[in-house]
Amino acid sequence: MLKEKLIGDRAFYQKVVKITLPILIQNVITNFVNLLDNVMVGRLGTELMSGVAIVNQLLFIFNLCIFGGLAGAGIFTAQYKGKEDMDGVRYTFRYKFVLAAGLAVLFIVFYAFFGGSLIQTFIHQGKENLDLALTLESGKSYMAVMLFGLIPFALSQIYSGTLKETGETVLPMKAGVAAVVVNFCLNYVLIFGKLGMPALGVVGAAIATLIARVVECLIVVLWTHKHRERNPFVAGLYKSLRIPKELVGRITRKAMPLMLNEVLWSVGMTLMNQCYSTRGLEAVSATNISSTVSNLFFCAIFAFGNAISIIVGHRLGAGELQEARDEDTKLIFCSVVTCLIVGSLLAIAAPFLPLVYNVSDGVRSLATSLLWVSAAMMPFHAFTNCAYFTLRAGGQTTVTFLFDAVFMWVLCIPLAFCLSRFTDLPILPLFMAVTALDLVKCFIGVMLLKKGVWMRNLVNE
Repeated sequence: MLKEKLIGDRAFYQKVVKITLPILIQNVITNFVNLLDNVMVGRLGTELMSGVAIVNQLLFIFNLCIFGGLAGAGIFTAQYKGKEDMDGVRYTFRYKFVLAAGLAVLFIVFYAFFGGSLIQTFIHQGKENLDLALTLESGKSYMAVMLFGLIPFALSQIYSGTLKETGETVLPMKAGVAAVVVNFCLNYVLIFGKLGMPALGVVGAAIATLIARVVECLIVVLWTHKHRERNPFVAGLYKSLRIPKELVGRITRKAMPLMLNEVLWSVGMTLMNQCYSTRGLEAVSATNISSTVSNLFFCAIFAFGNAISIIVGHRLGAGELQEARDEDTKLIFCSVVTCLIVGSLLAIAAPFLPLVYNVSDGVRSLATSLLWVSAAMMPFHAFTNCAYFTLRAGGQTTVTFLFDAVFMWVLCIPLAFCLSRFTDLPILPLFMAVTALDLVKCFIGVMLLKKGVWMRNLVNE
């Protein structure tokens, strides 16, 4: 009985693979190239790598605002697709477009005026007496170029998200692969000055990323409109930006808690990294290496989360509530087992991956220890991620807000702040203490899933 509950048949896993594999491949390639980019910038020295890492942490807030804002409308997109209501899909797309455009303009203006001051808050002297002014200037130069990439990034997410929610996962994967290849090649040329180009350092890295984002945006936009038979929602898409007022209210009630969740979560992550940065630039470099490497292995977690959004969302939209619960349980079990295996591989590779960075032995050793902590927690992260996406698929955005952002701000951030400000605890035990709080989150997730509060058909309500 337990086996039947946790393990699906061949048809189920064929469906899972069809959806998750393109997403997984895209995430793996993207994060692998991000790792290589990180290594390239790291060859320039600890100070420059730290400056870039700080800016990327700040831009991470914008990225998650876009993800959160679009995800609320995406819940309806997936369920309208399950109902085969293309007018509904079209309306949700327009909602995403208006929201993302507003967010992009807001963040560009904010970072243009206050970016330098924000970067400064992360810069602290550690044991190795590094050049803090160089870190600040490299961060400012990198951000000045990266701001131009916010609009094409937002547009790519609108199109890619809608394609995935309607079941088209291959094209976003291809666009992502093309973008990371362009990014990697241009990084090599522009950072180090190859093929007759000047060596631009961190500015070259930013220009490469900007061009890659434009390429990805063009691919997904042009392909979507060219293949109207596969994407019928594009018919009349821009004849107007009209959205039924009642639907705007319904989406907003779901989208705002999600966007607020992502804003608070990303700001919370940034604040926790700022707490870690009080232990010096060495801690900034080590946490940057650890997070970049970990993200490569965490791709399995993200892929299963997307699979839950799509598969469970389609079931709920079709009114098949019991089937949604059954497939969700199997997906969660599959995710946890997969991440247990992947986490073991990360633990084995942890001592070797930091060796490719041009940093001190102390930074390498610290990065290895942080990677071991991440590897041990990976199955637990997998479960909490699945619980989050399950609740979101059923439109329980207020619950996801409490489960994710409120949990972080009530427990994780106060702990990180107090330990970093009122104790001399080194970065490793500080990181371990904060990360271990996810065990409490797992227990809460189990309770929420068992109650079945997420089993709702939103589009027929």
